[in-house]
Amino acid sequence: MTGAFIRAPRAGNGVIETVTPFSPRRITYAFHDIDGTHSRIRDWVPVMTLVTGFTARYGMPPGTPEEMAELMLARKGEVFDEAHRFAVESAGLSALTQMEWALRCARRLTGKSSPTNEEVIRLIWQGEESFPATGESAHSLEKLARDASLLFRAYEILLLAMGRDRNLAAARLDPEAWRIPGSMDFLKSLLKAGIRNYFITGAVVEHDATGRPRGTMAEEIEVLGYEVGRGKIIEEFRGSAWNRKLPKKEIMSELCAEEGIDPRNVLVVGDGRSEIAAGAELGCVTLSRLDGTARRAREIHRELGTHMIVENYKGVFPLLFSGGSPEGN
Repeated sequence: MTGAFIRAPRAGNGVIETVTPFSPRRITYAFHDIDGTHSRIRDWVPVMTLVTGFTARYGMPPGTPEEMAELMLARKGEVFDEAHRFAVESAGLSALTQMEWALRCARRLTGKSSPTNEEVIRLIWQGEESFPATGESAHSLEKLARDASLLFRAYEILLLAMGRDRNLAAARLDPEAWRIPGSMDFLKSLLKAGIRNYFITGAVVEHDATGRPRGTMAEEIEVLGYEVGRGKIIEEFRGSAWNRKLPKKEIMSELCAEEGIDPRNVLVVGDGRSEIAAGAELGCVTLSRLDGTARRAREIHRELGTHMIVENYKGVFPLLFSGGSPEGN
C-alpha cells in the first residue's frame, strides 16, 4: 500500500489550527476542491450574489442565457444583502442548488411559495442539496430544473465577463500569483509520498472525443500548471454538469466506490461547506483552506467538524505527515 501516515499537528505550531481531533492513519488519496482552495482565478462570490439576488428580487429573467446575463449585468450596482450572505454560506454547493434557492425565493414574489417551498429554502441554507420527497408535481420540478440550468449558463457567462477572463490572462503571465501560496509544493509533496490527488469541482467539466477534459475549468487548471493524468500531480478532475446536480458528496462517494478507496484513507481539502461536510460524514480527514479574514466561513467549517484549518499550504506537509507508522498503529 502506498501513501503516508497523517497525524494531528502539535498545538501552537502557528500554521495549522486543529479543530476536531482525529486518529493517525495512512492517507492514500486526497480530494481537493479548486476555486478558493488552490486557485484564485474565479472571483465568483460577486457573480453568484448578482445572479441569485436578481432572480430572488425580480424573478426568472426572460430570454437566452446571453440575454439573461445582459439584464442582470444592468443591475450590477444594486445591493443584494441576503444573496451575498447566501453566496458565502453556500460555498461549495452545486451551482444548480444555488440557482434553485434563488428560483424558490422568487416564488414569494407572486405568492406561489408554500410550506414545502420554504422548507427546501431552509434546507439549502443548511447545505442540503437533495430533496426527493417534496411532494411537488413533476411538471413543477421539471420547470425548476430547466430554469436552474439556464441560470447556471447565464452565471457562467457573467463569471467570465466580470473578472475570470481578465484574471486568466494575468495568470498566464504569472501563474504563481494566482495559486494559493504553497499549493504546488503541497500537491507535489503528496504525490511524492504516494498519495493520489484528485480535483473535485462544482464547475462543469466536459470532455472531448478522446476523453481529454475541456472547458473553462480545464483551461484554468492548465494555465496554473497543474498537470492532469495518470501518475501526474492531479490524477483526474471531476465536476458538475449543466443540467444534473452532482453534489460533491456524490462525486466523492462514486470515486471511492470505483477505485476501492476506504474513505478513512482520504484527505479532503477545500474551502466550501459541501466538500468539508461530505468528508466529515464519510469519515475522511478534512483540511479547510480559509483566509484569516473569512470569519463566517471559519465559523461554518468549525460547526461542520473540520479537523484542521490553514490559511495557505506553506509548511503544512511536514507538520501532518511522517514516513513511518505512528506508535500503536
